[in-house]
Amino acid sequence: MDRRQFMARSLTGLSVVCAQGSDRGMHGRELGGFASLDDSAQLSALPSDKNLNSVRSDWLVAPFPQKTGIYRTSRKDEIAMTNGLIRRSWRLRPNAATVSFDNLMTGASILRGIKPEAYVELNWQELAVGGLKGQPDYAYFTPEWLDQMTADPRALRCTGFKIGKTEARFAWKRTRFSGNQPWPPPGSALTFRYEPGDKELAGINVFVHYEMYDGIPLLSKWLTIHNGSSSRVRLNRFTNEVLAAVEYESVVSSGRWHNPNLHVESDYEFVAIMNSDPWVPDPDYTTQVDYNLETPCLLQVHPPLGPDVDILPGKTFESYRTYELVYDSTDRERKGLGLRRMYRTIAPWVTENPIFMHVTSEKPEAVKAAIDQAAEVGFEMVIISFGTGFDPENQDPKFIREMKSLADYGKQKGVVLGGYSLLASRNISPEDDVINPKTGTTKGAIFGYSPCLGSRWGIAYFKKLRFFFEKTGMGALENDGSYPGDVCASIHHPGHRGLEDSQWTQWKEITSFYQWCRARGIYLNVPDWYFLNGSNKTAMGYRETDWSLPRAQQVIIGRQNIFDGTWEKAPGMGWMFVPLVQYHGGGAAATIEPLREHLETYGQILAQNLGSGVQAAYRGYQLYDTDQTRAVVKKWVDFYKAHRAILESDIIHVRRADGRDLDAVLHVNPQLAEKGFVMVYNPLDVQVTRTLTLPLYYTGLTHTATIREREGKKREYHLNRRAEVEVSLSLPAHGLTWLVVE
Repeated sequence: MDRRQFMARSLTGLSVVCAQGSDRGMHGRELGGFASLDDSAQLSALPSDKNLNSVRSDWLVAPFPQKTGIYRTSRKDEIAMTNGLIRRSWRLRPNAATVSFDNLMTGASILRGIKPEAYVELNWQELAVGGLKGQPDYAYFTPEWLDQMTADPRALRCTGFKIGKTEARFAWKRTRFSGNQPWPPPGSALTFRYEPGDKELAGINVFVHYEMYDGIPLLSKWLTIHNGSSSRVRLNRFTNEVLAAVEYESVVSSGRWHNPNLHVESDYEFVAIMNSDPWVPDPDYTTQVDYNLETPCLLQVHPPLGPDVDILPGKTFESYRTYELVYDSTDRERKGLGLRRMYRTIAPWVTENPIFMHVTSEKPEAVKAAIDQAAEVGFEMVIISFGTGFDPENQDPKFIREMKSLADYGKQKGVVLGGYSLLASRNISPEDDVINPKTGTTKGAIFGYSPCLGSRWGIAYFKKLRFFFEKTGMGALENDGSYPGDVCASIHHPGHRGLEDSQWTQWKEITSFYQWCRARGIYLNVPDWYFLNGSNKTAMGYRETDWSLPRAQQVIIGRQNIFDGTWEKAPGMGWMFVPLVQYHGGGAAATIEPLREHLETYGQILAQNLGSGVQAAYRGYQLYDTDQTRAVVKKWVDFYKAHRAILESDIIHVRRADGRDLDAVLHVNPQLAEKGFVMVYNPLDVQVTRTLTLPLYYTGLTHTATIREREGKKREYHLNRRAEVEVSLSLPAHGLTWLVVE
């Protein structure tokens, strides 16, 4: 059956699909305000880039002074967007195309060749959006070739551009746990309007949007498609970024390619690691060294399937966004610092980092007791854990009243109450689960079985959760097994037409819910990569069965997990786990309860989690069982809150835990009075005296540093040429200490 036959057979599902795929109207304000390319005065009115001065400053150490702007260049019909760190330029005639993309930090060109700005497949007709043809060689590009290049007569033609400010993708209600990052991130926006020459598509406008952000080498790109015709239009496919980039290497002897040194990420992400590699070989690059022409140097960002949705007359489709972070180094730590800065910029809710407990009972008296203890020791959130019977899908009025009463009780105590809900990796029914297109059955989903979010059950699930949180006022949701990207071949689910649109519509369903939560300040623990759509935290990275190992091993492995998990995540983006009660077996040797009998281990775990700026799910029915236990918990919570700003700042990885010698992490933030904070641990059974080398470059200090151990006497150190200092320490067996750098 071809696509046209499939469309004819599937008209009964179109109303829902149209609503989900094309749910934005295009107001006159958005359609208007475009500068015509035929009006030379519009271009000449732009400021010239000749007046820009290059700025020599490390954006990862000091606030970068230059703001983002759009300029006319010295070349005919060319405009540029730059923030002083990166620069992207477009030739506007005979059609709009990216003609340069420069890394101003290193002076290197990112662009190797000219491609269309995007591709769209409308009514089964693939069309290039902009671009120029006739480049003689794709090994490199020179501006002198531009005047000989021509427009593709079949491509959509650019008819105007508009300049504006960055806009918030969705609302964010700030909580008392968050940092002070601006939302939306400041910067500039540039939109190009494209129109088809095909009369059959008259009235269709494709808009290519760019945003570039101040103080970070980062831009985003996405498409909107407005249907100004009187007929619905099917969007079968789209590619929202095409970039012929300079290859990382042209000669490979190891047999393993490296991609260009550019981080590319979209908000069309599902599981706990980011999705498929968008780098592919470029068939136009025929002069490359690789005989099989397989160098991965062409960036193509598109959904793996679909979206295959209809755009109704007067409606606008919006694609997901692609983010491009330009690295200025291949150093792992520096690249990680850049990536963490990116998340704080475009998903600033990741700075929300409450101290929370997982209480292992839903009974009101147990929840109240947990809230009381949390308030007593300074914890800020209690989540009713998995396995308790807590069910936010339950709409019984008595249950709703009970949960509202508990949430209100928590608010009185200054503690946010939330709960757990499992979504994917559960079996609902043959009618509601995703249908595997390979087998035609419900078996073989990513997590074995999974409900389809476009099924009647899936649609009802999100309605029930919205109802629950609106009525109870709870402030946190741990949404386990969130949508992992399963496709569904059912043609009977009301939320999607069939296989081709099933992934897109399910993604829209869950991300609209997460954004709804973000607008209401509902904290989201989600063990999947939904940060860019509103989730706050995912797992730091660990194997659950490791929490059934003996306690001493849990301590060392926990520090390894934190060390490894913070290369690309800020400390507040990942949670750890602390099994106060038995979890996955292991018996008495693995369990911290009775707490009073294992205070040394409990204190070590609190110290290394909070000392890393990392929160954990402390899972049990109590946080303390004696006054002595309470004092230990409160000691480390108070320690954390006294140094919270620096402890939630970036980690520099000094030495990974291996159980054989001291291990350490260094927090850095040049904008604070406490510019560095070092946590040092001794895993050995004997006292250890060592000289520790501390890399202080990212503290912003250049000549001297004042360092004190704990609350001891300050001492001045001179930094060497590598911005390092050496500090002598002596730690008792299984001891720890910290250093404050000012």
